[in-house]
Amino acid sequence: MKKIIIIIVSILIVILLLVSLYFYGITGDSNKNKVSFTVNEGAGIREVINNLYEEHLIKSKIASLIYVHFNDDVIIHPGTYTLSSNMGIKKILSTLKTGGEYRLTLVEGRRFIDYIDEICNMFNFNKEEVLRKLSDEDYLKSLMQKYAFLDEHILNKELYYPLEGYLYPLTYNFSENDEIEDIIEKILDKTGEILDNYSTLLHKSNYNLHEILTIASIIEKETQEEEDKVLASEVIYNRLKINMSLGMDVTTYYGARKNFNESLTKEDLNDNNPYNTRLLTFIGLPVGPICSPSASSIEAALNPGNDNYLYFYADKNGKLHFAKTYEEHKLNEEKYGD
Repeated sequence: MKKIIIIIVSILIVILLLVSLYFYGITGDSNKNKVSFTVNEGAGIREVINNLYEEHLIKSKIASLIYVHFNDDVIIHPGTYTLSSNMGIKKILSTLKTGGEYRLTLVEGRRFIDYIDEICNMFNFNKEEVLRKLSDEDYLKSLMQKYAFLDEHILNKELYYPLEGYLYPLTYNFSENDEIEDIIEKILDKTGEILDNYSTLLHKSNYNLHEILTIASIIEKETQEEEDKVLASEVIYNRLKINMSLGMDVTTYYGARKNFNESLTKEDLNDNNPYNTRLLTFIGLPVGPICSPSASSIEAALNPGNDNYLYFYADKNGKLHFAKTYEEHKLNEEKYGD
């Protein structure tokens, strides 16, 4: 009986050891160094696993082959991927199966926090950690060294989000194992390309880029029709010129951290925050952009109309009706109001 117990215990120990070695072999290590890895056309799974092992991207060929044996849905696509040994065989094969790309569309007029929600959901990032990273002064300064269009304005402590308005809205392809830094820099690369198109106009403007993006973001949120953008821009500039409060609801919503399906309260309207232009004593632009503007809104911010408009009123369809005097504005309210 004692011999039988010893044999059973020995067998269990061997099984436990083999299981431990298996799980050790399929997990990643602590090395986050990235390696460019190519899957050739027609390559079989054994060849791929052998190449992964030679590149030190997996710990065990045997454990990886066992994993493949018990997961018959493994599919690999040819191509070049960015991998690291901390991924483990499961995540590596998932990357090779999907093609290693995530496709994300950043819609114009959305807020920075909306983009971060989408990115964190797609990549399963910790939102609080990402927001801390993207507000970290040392990190922001490192971005300022890389991107000439980022300057001291993004270090203003009054900003809700330092990079608000600087993430250009477009459809992007990301790698499955991209970190938040990779994602942000890929977007900022595109922002730089877009802004290069307006370098001459930016140089001629009396306003700096941060202010232009702020104006463009207001235009983006206040207009629904493309043809309204130039005139809405004109209203903003004309009010700034005579030190008249902008009085834009969209900035007050942003300052109150509310969405447009919520109502603004008396407290919201009277709150002395750095975005609330509805406050009558608030003169000038908000401290920064309130969304990511489209190229057409940036262009309108750099090319305002010249019809001396000071007011606009939005009808129920979002169409803007412009006026030069307060009396004309009240007539528009009566004519186009509910």
